[in-house]
Amino acid sequence: MIRPGDCQGAGSASLLESGAMATRVSTGNSKLDDMLGGGLLPGTLAVVYGATGIGKTHLGLRFAHHGGEADGRAGLVFDMNARGDSQQHHAYAERLYDWRLGRWTHTVTPMAEPFPPAEQMGAHYCDVFPWVGKLRDYQVPSGDGLEFDWNWKATYGHALYTVRPFVYFHLAAGSRRIVVDGIEPMDVPADYIQPYIFDELYRKVIHRDSETLGMEICLPVWKHRAFIDAHRYDHAAVTTLLLVTTEETPLEHLIARKVAAGDIGAVANTILVLGSERVGNRLGRFLCVVKHRGSAMSDAIAEYRVTEQGLTL
Repeated sequence: MIRPGDCQGAGSASLLESGAMATRVSTGNSKLDDMLGGGLLPGTLAVVYGATGIGKTHLGLRFAHHGGEADGRAGLVFDMNARGDSQQHHAYAERLYDWRLGRWTHTVTPMAEPFPPAEQMGAHYCDVFPWVGKLRDYQVPSGDGLEFDWNWKATYGHALYTVRPFVYFHLAAGSRRIVVDGIEPMDVPADYIQPYIFDELYRKVIHRDSETLGMEICLPVWKHRAFIDAHRYDHAAVTTLLLVTTEETPLEHLIARKVAAGDIGAVANTILVLGSERVGNRLGRFLCVVKHRGSAMSDAIAEYRVTEQGLTL
């Protein structure tokens, strides 16, 4: 079992107090970092749009794995796909980086023993959010219109007993980057369940004050106060990469893509698009930075390939 003192890492309170936080968060790809003026900004949300099979998962896994070198601890991977690991996170991670993601299964219900078994601290993959489709599929009529079905709310609430410790204990140990994959194509995102769940995850778990989150998980608080105080972290330093699958495939269509109601890209700090275009007698893949607030950025359209080494610009 992991105990107080076991979660000391590069992102612990000592690093926060020393001011050693880098001004940029590297994607793990130096050429992409150059296009981003040095990398992503710490604590921000970046959204990557592209059709299925275009290379988003490769980009996300490199970003998460690079945390081991850049932050002292690898990042986390949330898979929100309802069809199992169809993005092949485990196979790609092991083949490209010799990285065994491991599946997080540790669940902490109220007043239960909070600390995960030691082997779970090597599990950087979580897939307990399998819901897709329209919001109305999970709602029932009420006096004021529609509300979430109580059975679904209970199931969702139980999933949070797994999600919250997954985020909390890894961030307490030093992870500082999170990848969320498996967002399916949507015409009006505000009408779908996945953006709702991601918004809840982002605001109420990833960017929840570490002391508050720790007090919600480690009960009774008086018994675990020393651990909570010793493992505070700055949630504002956690950088999130959201991978969104689109129906559009050509790069030009993605660049011209309109922001629909509820589109997460509207509030993201950074937007990348990955698309394809015909180049002579072959199909080329291209990447473009569409938005990068608070930073210089390249307006170039860069060709890349997905190889045995992953996504290569």
